[in-house]
Formats: sequence, structure tokens, C-alpha cells
Amino acid sequence: MTPEDLVAHYGLEPIPREGGRFRQTWAGPERRDGRPEGTAIVALLTSAPDDFSALHRLPADETWHFYLGAPLDMLLLLPDGATRTVVLGPDVFAGQHIQYTVPAGTWMGARVAQSGASGEGGAGAWSFFGCTMAPGFIPEGYEHGVAAELIARYPDAAAHITELSRP
Repeated sequence: MTPEDLVAHYGLEPIPREGGRFRQTWAGPERRDGRPEGTAIVALLTSAPDDFSALHRLPADETWHFYLGAPLDMLLLLPDGATRTVVLGPDVFAGQHIQYTVPAGTWMGARVAQSGASGEGGAGAWSFFGCTMAPGFIPEGYEHGVAAELIARYPDAAAHITELSRP
């Protein structure tokens, strides 16, 4: 299985601004405010230098689900000023998560892990994962991170913020 196989099989399209490729697989019934009750996507990131999930935040909790491939490193910048790195991957006994919920209002960004104990990662690596939100995602709820503003608020994570930022 290759990233190209997954793109073709799932009909994955580029994710505007954020990066990676995705396809929405479910949207629940519309609520009175116009948002769906919930949404789900499948997504793919590769180890290519420009292929990452840029720092962004959402107005609702988002659960990330690991499916296949190399582990995925996630940077979380919490509203209280704390930072956390979470690894999505198959090795749960080594502290990786197959599922992780990012709280609403938390800045998040992710990229394929460079390498791990399992030997995965590095050049040519990829991660296939999913995200679920309730209430569901709408483009107006996406807030794109600005590196300079995030570095000012989270200076200890400056290098990681720079790696996960796009203009």
C-alpha cells in the first residue's frame, strides 16, 4: 500500500491552507445554527517537507484516530499557555495513542514522525488517520495559526511552531 493508492482509493483532495489530503466520509443532520451534528474525515500526511497539518484551532473538540502507517507527531498549544506533544500511532504500550481528543480552542498541528522505535518514519513515510468533530466542522470555524503570534504566546515551542506554520 502506498500514499498514491490511498489517494486514489479514497478520492483524497488537498486540504486548503492546512495541508495534507482528505475526504469527508460523514456529515450528520444539520442543526438550527447551520452546522452539521457531527463530521468525520479520513486524511493522509507524508514525510515530504511541505506536507504537514499547519497549526490551527477549532471551536469544538476534535478526535483524531490513527489508522495506518508511521506515527504522527502532534503539537498542542493549550489556551492556558501550556504545550504538549502527543504521538498518534500503533504502539500504545510505548505511549502512542490510537485516538486522541484535542479540546476546543487548542492550537494543533501535526506531521509524520521522523522515526520511531518501530523503525517507521523518515523519508517516504506516511500516516493515514481520521478526525471526528461534534458539532461538525464548517470552514468558518477553522482558524489558521500565525507563527509570530503563536511564538509570542508560546516562546518555548518556537522551533516547533515554525516547523508547523504556513503563511
